[in-house]
Amino acid sequence: MADIMKAPRGTRDILPGESERWELLNNVAQEIFGRYGYSRIVTPTFELTDVFQRAIGQESEIVQKQMYTFQDKGGRSLTLRPEGTASVVRAYVEHNLGASGPLPVKLYYGGQMFRYERPQAGRYREFWQLGVEVLGSDDPTLDAEVISMLNEFYETLGLKGLVTLINSMGCPECRPAYIKLLSDFLDSAEGLCPECEGRRKTNPLRIFDCKQPGCHETLKDAPKISDNLCESCERHFGSVKELLADAGVQTEHDEMLVRGFDYYQRTTFEVQSGNLGAQNAIGGGGRYDGLVEQYGGPPTPAIGFAVGCERILLALGDNIKGEVAGLDVFIVVIDHTMRKDAFRIARTLRAAGISCDMDFTGRSVKSQMKQANKRAAKSVLFLGPDEFEQGKIKLRNMESGDETEVSTDSLAGAVKGMLV
Repeated sequence: MADIMKAPRGTRDILPGESERWELLNNVAQEIFGRYGYSRIVTPTFELTDVFQRAIGQESEIVQKQMYTFQDKGGRSLTLRPEGTASVVRAYVEHNLGASGPLPVKLYYGGQMFRYERPQAGRYREFWQLGVEVLGSDDPTLDAEVISMLNEFYETLGLKGLVTLINSMGCPECRPAYIKLLSDFLDSAEGLCPECEGRRKTNPLRIFDCKQPGCHETLKDAPKISDNLCESCERHFGSVKELLADAGVQTEHDEMLVRGFDYYQRTTFEVQSGNLGAQNAIGGGGRYDGLVEQYGGPPTPAIGFAVGCERILLALGDNIKGEVAGLDVFIVVIDHTMRKDAFRIARTLRAAGISCDMDFTGRSVKSQMKQANKRAAKSVLFLGPDEFEQGKIKLRNMESGDETEVSTDSLAGAVKGMLV
């Protein structure tokens, strides 16, 4: 007997009973994002490696350690997407979406992402994200709308006890001076982990991403970027906070929040759940006003966010249940010579919008009834030769147990009438 094959480490199968929870998650996202004027975009699962290196940053942990990169048969370096923004921006520039309609362009996406990291609760090497990207406006009202929409998404799902952290990462005008201040501080700092010792020379801001207690303690005394903003960034950030307060969105200013990608500027935000322990982030994002230019496009301000589906479902727990949808009707074949008739009837019912199934393994009538119960069938059709010859079929309501004989000519109507 052959060995049982298993899914690769860090991946998982989403089975019936759970897949319905995922479907609900996607349906809520589609409804809410659509209400705000977003259109769906679908990008390739893999891109040229440079698409991600250019956006995320050569020195980032994702590029250095976590990307699934390979060469195709033509010698091209390709990478399974580790995040969604870079692909959306590449598509925006390639297809000149900014010229095809009014700005801003509002897009949302959902799909698998891939990162080689240690699997843990709610975190896999193949994982699912939902995200939005808005390109073409630097209005702080848009920042507030995006963050408000994210909170509405969570509230609609039933998530409680959430904290929305916000910060400003400045812009190319004020950030260089801040990085100089930070570098001077880090040169004399002690207690940094080996990884952060390397980061302080290549990308000091990334040190704020470190979760090591020693680094976190050291950075408490570091200069804060929000204290070193230019007048324009300070005014923008103040407007975002004021608009969010006016919208009733409760936020906390986290002066060390920088997020994990090099492309962020100005507004950054992260939503955390108290139900997930130390790894408590369930979504976040920010502005990336200079990223479109890195892909050959015109100067284009933009903002977006991504949410981890596994993390959301873990935070929701049993508050969102997945139930396999029951059938409208199950056809029980009393005489197996009538399987072709059952097949034809099933096709007729499905064409009328009725969910329907039948036995395909030659089970007894008793076993077929058990199957109908397992499939949560609302009604059962008993297909017997004598009744069928007279143009009739027995129909049973599985909830009440009531039975009636219906004409084969009006079968769909009878089933629909019983389901009302």
